[in-house]
Amino acid sequence: MLILELDEDLAQEWQASRELCTSSRPNSSIGASALASCKSQGYRSRSGNMRHNYTGKGRSKVAGKKIRGKKYGGPLPDWSD
Repeated sequence: MLILELDEDLAQEWQASRELCTSSRPNSSIGASALASCKSQGYRSRSGNMRHNYTGKGRSKVAGKKIRGKKYGGPLPDWSD
């Protein structure tokens, strides 16, 4: 099915707009995919207890910090795989 393949490609390349990510809307009113995109782009702070070595000084929690994902030039890997 060519249509399904195109839809999957578009979904993987889609990113939330800067206006949406930097708006005052709460995380609960933004869709899950858009919220994940905002966090990966570094516009919204991250949550959870994940630890990663992004400072070079040892493993630190990423919760509450605006850290970009690897796709957007940041140090955090893509954990979705």
